[in-house]
Amino acid sequence: MSGLLALLDDVSAIAKIAAASVDDIGAAAMKAGSKTAGVVIDDAAVTPKYVQGFAPARELPIIWRIARGSFINKLVLLMPAVLLMAAFAPWLVWPLLIMGGCYLCFEGAEKIVHVLMPHDAHSGGPDGSHDVKDPEHLEEEKIKGAIKTDFILSAEIMVISLSAIEAPNFFMQAATLAVVAVMITAVVYGAVAVIVKMDDIGMWMNQNSGIGAIRALGRMIVRFMPWLLKALTVIGTAAMLWVGGSIIVHSLHEMGWHFPEEQIHHIAVAYGQQNPGLEWGITAAIDFVLGFLIGLVLIPVGTKIVAPIWGKLFGGAAQAH
Repeated sequence: MSGLLALLDDVSAIAKIAAASVDDIGAAAMKAGSKTAGVVIDDAAVTPKYVQGFAPARELPIIWRIARGSFINKLVLLMPAVLLMAAFAPWLVWPLLIMGGCYLCFEGAEKIVHVLMPHDAHSGGPDGSHDVKDPEHLEEEKIKGAIKTDFILSAEIMVISLSAIEAPNFFMQAATLAVVAVMITAVVYGAVAVIVKMDDIGMWMNQNSGIGAIRALGRMIVRFMPWLLKALTVIGTAAMLWVGGSIIVHSLHEMGWHFPEEQIHHIAVAYGQQNPGLEWGITAAIDFVLGFLIGLVLIPVGTKIVAPIWGKLFGGAAQAH
């Protein structure tokens, strides 16, 4: 009996340690996931366009296939590479983050410039439409383009997450990255699935409900969804520039160039008047402006040099985003 009690006590102790580890992994995953806000919002804002023009019955299957590709990108392709880098070349984290931050700044600035100075769509007809004579082929091309674009965003998410993880050992680091990958992918594509089906739900409510208030709610949902998509695009663009600028400034600080981050901190403290909320807002605003300026500088580089090379290497992926 005493041996059994001792065994149960050991099992209990192991269970407590395991529970603590799960709590630690969950906390670390939430912290790491919050650092990727700009990329996540942009991903959620961009993905619904990949199902535009398809029959409603094909929307959820397309989203599921893109989500499955995103899981493979993060868990099978990127996570082992990121963990190997952390183990054998941790100095690469900050340069890669700077590259990712530059990508976010470029994307955000290009979207703003496109709104201010509209130009013809990159692909499709004169109005940006696509030839739908072969819908199966178009669907395959859209899904491939979306997964390739997701690979870029997922790489940024995984590297940002890695930089935010303070794990005591390899297991915790790997487990936290896996949780972040699953959590973010589920949230993004779950939200996208809800967004793309909300207008169908609203239309069904309007046409099939016998209650006037529900029909009115359905009509309101249908009218509201285009505004929601526009709002997501604006929020995603702003978040990309803010996060991109912040990543670059902090990565430079970690690499030894402290001046930009210190100056931003001094300005935020001086004008924030010890108000944490105002101080954070000033810091975010400066990061946003810096991100936009960096993006403006990078637009010619991205459009004239990087995009043509990327297009030759990976086909139509450069136009998929």
